Amino acid sequence: MNYECIIVGGGIAGLQAAIQLGRYEHRVLVVDSGHGRSTLCRNYHNLLGWPEGVSGDVLRQLGREHAAKYEVEFAEDYIVDAYQDEPGFVLKGRSGQEYRSLTLLLATGILDRLPELPGLLPCLGLTVYVCPDCDGYEIRNRPTLVLGSGDVGARMALTLHSRTNQLVYINHGGEPVNPDNVARLRHKAIPIVEQSIQELLVEGDGNLRGVRLADDEIYEADRAFVAFGGNLVNSQLAEQLGIERMENKHIVTDPRTKMTNVKHVWVAGDIGVHSELAAIAMGEGVQAAIWIHKALLQTAEQS
Repeated sequence: MNYECIIVGGGIAGLQAAIQLGRYEHRVLVVDSGHGRSTLCRNYHNLLGWPEGVSGDVLRQLGREHAAKYEVEFAEDYIVDAYQDEPGFVLKGRSGQEYRSLTLLLATGILDRLPELPGLLPCLGLTVYVCPDCDGYEIRNRPTLVLGSGDVGARMALTLHSRTNQLVYINHGGEPVNPDNVARLRHKAIPIVEQSIQELLVEGDGNLRGVRLADDEIYEADRAFVAFGGNLVNSQLAEQLGIERMENKHIVTDPRTKMTNVKHVWVAGDIGVHSELAAIAMGEGVQAAIWIHKALLQTAEQS
């Protein structure tokens, strides 16, 4: 089928854009693989209207239901190929299905590089966090572990020091830490533990109690941050379409419209160049949708 807009990615940015475009009564398809950062976060703490927090799964479910009210369609698929075919674009899914649209919104997000540690995933968003801007508040004056690797983990520990002076950095990845960062950690009395982690010790539903190291030593704490670096930026489709990306593979967009350097392709959410917060992803989804709507109106007038 031909659509006026296809949104690749059914996370927070993509769903918010779908709601806005649906309210403009455009023919919209959201293609979603069903797995992403928002599917792993068990609690967003800093969103307007959710003082007790809300899980990514709940937000996604509510977003789909909301968008469906405006006849937005959904496809469970993973897009592997994208190219221009005037007057629009062709997407090909892993399923073999082909999708066509006049405009595209890429909202494919990023995936954090997380080690396969027992107990880690059930704690994400509840007592273990990835973003100091989102969740630094949650560790204030609490015993907190930074589980990371090399300088990435060291920088996270230094960033969090303003929230709590009860920090321990566990260099699970074993990468070397720059001497300057070692000196800064020592100056702030943040111990560095050069030891790999065997498991997270968890009580009940996602309540962290500490970690067990490879030598069976236990470090107790009820909060943790992970910082391993090397996150996967899902901007492969942008590369196929000739869209400008930075060296870190995040996508450059017009700050006003969120359109890329390729006409009629927009970007919203974590793959763009900005702070990676859910609230920003929502805002960018709406912002992109408004300009997609303007472009579609202009295209209709010219045809």
